Amino acid sequence: MNPLAKKTPVWMISKEIMIAVVALAAIVIHVVLRFGVKPSGALFGFAPWDIPLLIALVCSAPLLIGLLLNLARLEFSSDLLAGISIVTAILLGEYLAGTLVVLMLSGGQALEAFAVRRASFALEALARRMPTLAHRQQQGTVDDIALAAVAVGDTLVVFPHETCPVDGVVLEGRSTMNESYLTGEPYLLPKAIGSAVLSGAINGEGALTIRAEKSATDSRYAKIMQVMRDSEQRRPQLRRLGDQIGAVYTPLAVAIAIVAWVVSGDAVRFLSVLVVATPCPLLIAIPVAIIGSISLAARRGIIIKDPAVLEKVDTCRIAIFDKTGTLTYGSPQLADVLPAANFSRNDVLSAVASLERYSRHPLAGAIVQAAAEANLPLQEAEEVAERPGEGLRGVIGGVTIQVTSRKAISRLWPAQVELLPPLAGGLECVVLIAGRYAATLQFRDEPREEGKSFVDHLKPLHGFQRVLLVSGDRESEVRYLAEKVGITEVYASQSPEQKLALVQKETALANTVFMGDGINDAPALTAATVGIAFGQGSDVTAEAAGAVIMESSLQRVDELLHIGRRMRTIALQSALGGMGLSLIGVSIAAAGYLPPVAGAISQEVIDVLAVLNALRAALAPKMLSDYE
Repeated sequence: MNPLAKKTPVWMISKEIMIAVVALAAIVIHVVLRFGVKPSGALFGFAPWDIPLLIALVCSAPLLIGLLLNLARLEFSSDLLAGISIVTAILLGEYLAGTLVVLMLSGGQALEAFAVRRASFALEALARRMPTLAHRQQQGTVDDIALAAVAVGDTLVVFPHETCPVDGVVLEGRSTMNESYLTGEPYLLPKAIGSAVLSGAINGEGALTIRAEKSATDSRYAKIMQVMRDSEQRRPQLRRLGDQIGAVYTPLAVAIAIVAWVVSGDAVRFLSVLVVATPCPLLIAIPVAIIGSISLAARRGIIIKDPAVLEKVDTCRIAIFDKTGTLTYGSPQLADVLPAANFSRNDVLSAVASLERYSRHPLAGAIVQAAAEANLPLQEAEEVAERPGEGLRGVIGGVTIQVTSRKAISRLWPAQVELLPPLAGGLECVVLIAGRYAATLQFRDEPREEGKSFVDHLKPLHGFQRVLLVSGDRESEVRYLAEKVGITEVYASQSPEQKLALVQKETALANTVFMGDGINDAPALTAATVGIAFGQGSDVTAEAAGAVIMESSLQRVDELLHIGRRMRTIALQSALGGMGLSLIGVSIAAAGYLPPVAGAISQEVIDVLAVLNALRAALAPKMLSDYE
């Protein structure tokens, strides 16, 4: 079995379904015996047609025990009304009404389980993509082992067109891998000895022998799945609001029932009010709307890590942008190559591009693209390695090529520092060939075309009062971008600590949404009311962000704003609308015009309507974006 495919245990769903089936069967048999067959006599002191109902009421014991446990924890949810109704119905001999309430309660819980499973299809789809077996190579033989049995350091073989089971490093072979499902990059990445591979990536034409760097449960794909799983299990504030409504509604309904009983002197009227007031699956509509919205967001390439984001995002009034990868494309273009003496521009660019095609670094694509546009040939690279803090290293034609940063040069190759050109604006990388300084490559990340229209529409259409641009880049670079997109509040040369302090200050004034690339912005993402990380250049597993945009697109951010607003509207419609209808029924029952059985049927209709309305959240509307 795939260790990543953790589904809801069948028994947790079957219990409610079985109770609902027993209750429904009991009601049908009761009707047949009472109005069709009409047997005479009594059985154990009960009418024969009541025996099926009594069996169903006994089978409802697990539901009643669960409600008693909630009561012991002082959780006065609306489901508690169902328990009181069932017990009262048994005491008054209204077995049909009690069984109808059992059907309503168990059916509502079964409907919730079904709706959650339907809405959480994205998680199951992720699980289905992963293999259940891995091919481990030991002493010249290849054996299939369970994915969970893969250990760090194991040598594995990934055959052509298979899914890579774990994160690792290539030991033998050459191929390409499609990582678009993980990174959003729409192209195949070449893989050679020393290249890193990601779990979940699809192998190309060649077989690869890899060394497992992480276990299946620690690999990147597994962590993406865990993000999805966690997002379904957390309960946001809006759901707690439903519990708070229930805490007020339950004693109110009980009070009305008691008054109706006292005034009329009829205990059956007490039962009628409680039955009508029992909105068993009603407040379930709120989590159903939340899970449905998570599903809709997943289909749009938005992973909701914390469902509270869906409630809060529409209440944010301050938007704070990081610069790179949010309002820019996050894919810098090569602006210039500054070769050192005795090195030619084209030779350096050809060598670096030959190495960079094996890298996922944001600058790699720009270098490869520039070499292609210059029609420069690419050479085979060997011993490719990319260690944190050192940059990219490889061997081409027997010569070692090192692509790194100015900071790494000063730390690891201090003798080369004096050869570097003066620091300029924008991004850069430094190239060493055979241990000698060879060139500096300079890049520029252009603003997104839709950046200005997106920023301009935030205030009039989404209620944002202020828009800020915060970046660790130099003032000139940040100001250039701010003017392009129409932002006047600018904070440049900000360290992660300074960004954190700024976000904390602004969040104290109003709810904030912070958008960053998720690399150096984790503290700010956590401090904001809503933190949104962009998939390119960020680790989707970062716990800081509440939502992750897998495709670096401002349109997806706008869609998230609309999904959150729509979820809140649908959830409140379902909860408050259904409760309003219930109160109308309560009034009728209190006046004596709605007996228990008819009340139970009417309440079932109300509850089903509320949940069906909540299921609309999983359906994509015609428009999820409103800027041009």
